[in-house]
Amino acid sequence: MIGLIDGNNFFASCERIFDPSLEGKALAVLSNNDGCVISRSNECKALGIPMGAAYFEVKDCPGLVFRSGNYALYGDISRRIIAVLCEFSPDVEQYSIDEAFIHVGRSSDPDYFELGQRIRQTILRWVGIPCGVGFAFSKTLAKIANHIGKKQASGVFVMPENPEAVLSKVPVSDVWGVGRRLAPKLERLGIRTAAQLANSDEAVLRKKFNVILAKTILELRGESVLEEEDPEELSQSISCSRSFGRPVIELAELSEAVSHYIARAAEKLRGEGQRAAGINVYFQYYPEYEPRKREGGFTGTTVSFEIPTSATSEMIRAVLPRLKGIFLSGRRYKKAGVVFFGLEPLRVHQPDLFADSARNERAERASAVMDAINRRFGKGTVFNLAEGIQRPWTMRRGHLSPNYTTNWEQLPEVK
Repeated sequence: MIGLIDGNNFFASCERIFDPSLEGKALAVLSNNDGCVISRSNECKALGIPMGAAYFEVKDCPGLVFRSGNYALYGDISRRIIAVLCEFSPDVEQYSIDEAFIHVGRSSDPDYFELGQRIRQTILRWVGIPCGVGFAFSKTLAKIANHIGKKQASGVFVMPENPEAVLSKVPVSDVWGVGRRLAPKLERLGIRTAAQLANSDEAVLRKKFNVILAKTILELRGESVLEEEDPEELSQSISCSRSFGRPVIELAELSEAVSHYIARAAEKLRGEGQRAAGINVYFQYYPEYEPRKREGGFTGTTVSFEIPTSATSEMIRAVLPRLKGIFLSGRRYKKAGVVFFGLEPLRVHQPDLFADSARNERAERASAVMDAINRRFGKGTVFNLAEGIQRPWTMRRGHLSPNYTTNWEQLPEVK
């Protein structure tokens, strides 16, 4: 049996853990640069505030409270929820920051409704996040069960062995893996509910559409065919990108931003025990309308490292001289990003006899020491000077809550 645990209004619920004054209030969490609404409390939904609403359109709405996206807090709360789930099952598969599948054998706990209630109550008591729980024989059915459970007082729903009656009430557009683009095509074929999709000929629909839809049909029949992601599998690429808090026009500020993003992505690279052979760097710039119209767009470059490396300083040293070549003077930049490619585990690295591997090894050890210091004393305690100090280009987060769980200086105080 597969269970899906999903945090209710996750970002908004995270904000309420350490700020009880937000309970019962219409709370909206904002995206990067306080751009639009990405999470809403139930009270916010009751006001008719849609997901994705622009901040400037709703900022004066009476009774609405805003918080900037605090991803360090949300990521840490997510990690704690996964730790709780591991108390109930050794087989936990995190799907997103607020969702995770657990795999439970039939013999270990046959009363899935009671198990779901215990999971839900434990997460609420230990972490403070309300969750919905759904159990079924496949991930796709578990998604539907979770959606139903969230609407019930218990917060838990167990899909019956014959789900026909349940699926007949689920629009095909609500089925995981179908989506808004495919749903109209299926509806034109007379497939309007999940039950009708489950009873369709998967071979015919595979030829007409794709193999993913065929697997979805099997999943709706209770056959678990979607492959699990291996948590031990190494990333094939690692990236980091951010929108700027204001238009950036200076190459120096773009260089700082790229250096900072390299540092963040390289930290993850080292955490996986990998090196990168090279990096793609890009800038995105705004369209212009005066004094003449010019389209917005991207400019970028690819840099291959002398030897594969995980050292932040070596990466920055290789990249910064190349940025001048992609910098377009007079353009206003809105975003920058980096993507590492050619990743390989440390254990399979083939040294280059003609490269300065000793310098790279020293730089990698220095980066590892910096990681250790930042883990112990807080992120950003030490950093490469190329990342900048003031960083005026960073995202706007005018409603940011403290990092209650990841910064010693911002721990909540009991008075």
